[in-house]
Amino acid sequence: MIKKSLSKYNRGNKNLLTRHTVVLFYWLYYRKNERLLKTMNQEVIKRAGELINSKANYVGGGMEGYAVLALTDEHGYPTASAMTIARADGINWLTFATSPDSNKATRIAKCNRASVCIASSEYNVTLVGTIEVVTDPNCKKESWCEPMNDSMHWSGSDDPNFYVLCFNTERYNIYFADDDSAAVGEL
Repeated sequence: MIKKSLSKYNRGNKNLLTRHTVVLFYWLYYRKNERLLKTMNQEVIKRAGELINSKANYVGGGMEGYAVLALTDEHGYPTASAMTIARADGINWLTFATSPDSNKATRIAKCNRASVCIASSEYNVTLVGTIEVVTDPNCKKESWCEPMNDSMHWSGSDDPNFYVLCFNTERYNIYFADDDSAAVGEL
């Protein structure tokens, strides 16, 4: 019935109906896989977010709570610094603490594009986005975490030498080695 009703569109080309069937099959196949890929990406993103959140609020004790923050220096070259993650909301945003005597605030004022990488032999989470220096007292108070009380750098969230850097993710590239899962995309 279907073949007979579609035969008027075939117009003598025996392969046209077959081509339409193949195109329809591929469209349905890729559409299904696109949904599956989106679900897999969401699972990888969630896992990366949990990893980042577990590293936030960690000061000292080795490299477990650190991320590498890459900024552009005054000569236009990328520079990377190991930074403690103060707070995070998964891969959406992260905050870092710094002092005005570091050159990060100056570099951010000139170019607010940045990248953050959290990596080990088991995973690699690379985020690309923008960063800003936050001076609002309420934001500084929210970014203050308990382990910072033991810091020799600042006396508290109201310390004028306590700066907060807020990184907002625009793109991500995530890989987990244990199950070979990955996600690449934009937020």
